[in-house]
This record gives sequence, structure tokens and C-alpha cells, in this order.
Amino acid sequence: MIPTPEQTAFRDRVRALAAAELLPHAAAADRAGVLPVDTLRRLGRDGLMAVYMPTRWGGLGLDQLSLALAVEELAAGDASVAVVTSLNNSLVCGPLLKFGTDEQRTRHLEPVARGRIFGCFALAEPAAGSDAARLTMTARAEGDHYVLEGTKWLITGGSHAELCLVFALTNPAAGAKGMSCFIVPTVTPGYRVAEVDRKLGIRASGTARIEFTNCRVPAAAMLGKPGEGYRIALDGLGTSRLGIAAQAIGIARAAYEAARDYARKREAFGSTLIGHQAIAFKLADMATEIEAARALTHHAAALRDADLPNQKEVAMAKLFASEMVERVCSEAVQIHGGIGVLEGTLVERLYRDQRVCQIYEGTSEVQRIIIGRLIAAE
Repeated sequence: MIPTPEQTAFRDRVRALAAAELLPHAAAADRAGVLPVDTLRRLGRDGLMAVYMPTRWGGLGLDQLSLALAVEELAAGDASVAVVTSLNNSLVCGPLLKFGTDEQRTRHLEPVARGRIFGCFALAEPAAGSDAARLTMTARAEGDHYVLEGTKWLITGGSHAELCLVFALTNPAAGAKGMSCFIVPTVTPGYRVAEVDRKLGIRASGTARIEFTNCRVPAAAMLGKPGEGYRIALDGLGTSRLGIAAQAIGIARAAYEAARDYARKREAFGSTLIGHQAIAFKLADMATEIEAARALTHHAAALRDADLPNQKEVAMAKLFASEMVERVCSEAVQIHGGIGVLEGTLVERLYRDQRVCQIYEGTSEVQRIIIGRLIAAE
């Protein structure tokens, strides 16, 4: 899949932005572990919070391949910013566009798309991660309202979100078929950010635990129909998994380029490192794996843009890219030698940032289950 001239120009614009405004501040944001809100609002003003949303609702009106291109470039600058941007595109704007009423889109989608407010996607719970059907959070009907009770955790961007898509059981006896989705402004009484998580990597993504206690929302806040929550969640995850694949590619590319540049200037045993076949072969494998992951990801994005079957291809892209980035970052550390494990070096941060790619938006094990089942059904 070769990007069009327009897509290439868009990619180059995001690359320049990431190099100028993200990379210089990424290490400090990592140390502080604080979501860079001002930077994210700037990205929103540039339309990067809603790349494939129609211009009518504040988006750029592009496509999902363009989103993948943008997320890769952002991740090469700051992976924390990239994942929050990807989430706002795929798991907040996406469901609002596809399942929202015009009133909901006007009230909620446009502000998120333009970066005036941030959104988050509250699906995971302490006992329900990969197995989302095990949700225990409830939404009890009371007149023309629903009362939300429960806890969500590991919610990316949850520390500063102003709008939250919350998944809860409106019919607990029905299991996944009884799950519904609600649009909840975070100023709603009973909504509380209980804790901001400290993590191995992606430290500036504002991951949080959120508690709902007697949190009353109007029935009109439901997104889609009662019992449609599981469908909404799975639909959004199709795009968000491509976002994680693109994020992995961006992290891997940054690690590869750092290792390549270091190998060109570092000398050992009478030659630069890159002049030694052992190091040149490492770099060759790294570059090849990055290109393979990019091809898988762009192909899956093109299938989604064409509205063709894509679930297997999305799972393959997410699986391969998220495992590829660990191998590439490990080799980048190895090429750097002792300085590669020093806190504060670029490859050390990238090695930490990459690890979660095999976990969130569906673990590697879940992706293999999806691929295996689809192969069996062919």
C-alpha cells in the first residue's frame, strides 16, 4: 500500500511537528509522568484528534490510513502523546460518529474532534481486561436516568479527560448482551478519578482508575441502544488496534534510527560499529521487520477504509507490530552497549514505552485467538 501524494504530505507535516514539538519534551514528560495537556490541545487545533472524522463534525475528513501515518510519526516523537491521540480518534470520536445521534455529535463529538475537550474510553475493570464480557459495573434505570456504580481502571487519558465513554451492564443477567455505553461528562457528580497510575513506560499518558458512586446520567446519555455496548466497544477496537500497531512502528523506527546513527559514529576494533557484520546484520533485520509491520498495518487500514472484511488483518498487524517493536528496541539497546541501559537515554525510554504494546487494546494472546478462529472459519 503506497500512500498518495496527499497522504505523504500529511505524514511529513506531522513528522515535522513531532520533531519540533514532541521529541524535545518527551524525556521531561516521561520523568514527570504528567499528561502534556497543552501539547494535546495544540494537536487538536491541528485536527489530529479527529483525522478521519468528517469536516462537518470538526475532523480533517481523511481516512484511517492517514491516521496510521500520523500515529507512527507522533510515536516516534512521544509515544504517550501518540496513544492519547490515537485513543481520541478511534475510541472516542469513532463511536460517537458511528453510533451517536446528531444531537450527541453536536454536543460531544465536535468539541472532542477540535481538541477543546479530551475523551477517554472506560471499558477495562480490575476483573475484566481482555475478557470484556466479565464486566461487573452496572447502570441501574431510575425513571429517566441511569445510576452508574462500579470501578474502571487502566483508563488511558483518564487523569484529565473531560468526557468519558463508560461501559456498564444495564441487564446483568444477559452478560455481554446486557452491556450498554454511556456518554458521561467527568464533572458529573459521582464520577471520581481515584488514582493516577505509575507505569513502566508510556508514563505521560495519564492512565487512571475511575470510581463511579451513585453517578446519575440522563437516559439520553446512552450511546446507541440498550445492550449495544459490546458491539460499540468491539467496533472501536478495530481502529484502535491499528493505532497501537502504528504506535509500535513509530517507537521501533525511533529506536532503529538511534541505533543506526550510533553505529555510524561509534568505533570499536578498528572500525565503526556499522562496519562490523554482526551489527550491520542486526540493523538489516530491524529495518526489515519495521517495513513488514508497516505493510501489514497499512494494508489493514486500507481494508477498513474500503469497508472490506478486515478483522483478521487488523489482528495480524497489531500482533506482529507489537512483538516486532520489542525485538527492535532490544537490539537498539544492545547496539548502544552500556549506555543503552542508562536512565534518561532515548533507547532506554523507548524500550520501556514499547512493552505495553503487546498488552493494551487486546493482548498478543487475544490477537492469536482472533486470527486462529477466523482461519478455522475460512
